Amino acid sequence: MDNLATAHQAWDERWTWDAERRRWLEPDPLVQALVPALRARGFKHVLDVGCGIGRHAHYLAGEGFACVGIDASESGLAYARERAAAAGLTIDYRGGTFYELPFAERTFGAVIAWNVIYHGDRRVTQRAVDEFARVLLPGGIYVGTMLSKRDANYGRGREVQPDTFVVDDATDDKVHPHFYCDSRTLLELHRGFEVLDLRANQQPSGANHWEFTLERTSPRDNFTG
Repeated sequence: MDNLATAHQAWDERWTWDAERRRWLEPDPLVQALVPALRARGFKHVLDVGCGIGRHAHYLAGEGFACVGIDASESGLAYARERAAAAGLTIDYRGGTFYELPFAERTFGAVIAWNVIYHGDRRVTQRAVDEFARVLLPGGIYVGTMLSKRDANYGRGREVQPDTFVVDDATDDKVHPHFYCDSRTLLELHRGFEVLDLRANQQPSGANHWEFTLERTSPRDNFTG
């Protein structure tokens, strides 16, 4: 999977740019909406997967949650650690991939994977989702995004795996594999989760992301077959 999940190489450079970091400091509203839900369920531990410079872990740690962030970009992690220290926050930032998590089963009440798991192909994405299901408590919440097939970049470049494209002349992370899906595929990938919220975010630029909040069902409620 390492030869497909390579977008962190582009972000490792981009996270050294002040202008890029400034774009990714504020938490997304769906992540902010986690706070009352987690408190109502009594969950305290949150994992921010592909955390980048840590905007979501930083926000939730400020709300009193015990946060862990994992990312394959060392420059992003370095900045996240500096920012947390400056704010007096204790956040466990670790290097690692989004599809192989070094945590025990049922460790976290929430997993956040914002603009992360589509950096690969369907197999990489499925591996990541299975890892999230493994480390989440039953009833735990997963907030994330996927690229939609309605995105303007779908079909652009070389198709290296089904619905997975590389744009060789791109000046951003599209030079690395990106996987796109429709709603049916998204639900197939997330068996073992119940949909709490699912929406398509169409942006003027042509970008189109699925944004969702899912609940980890108990093992006896998992889909089979």
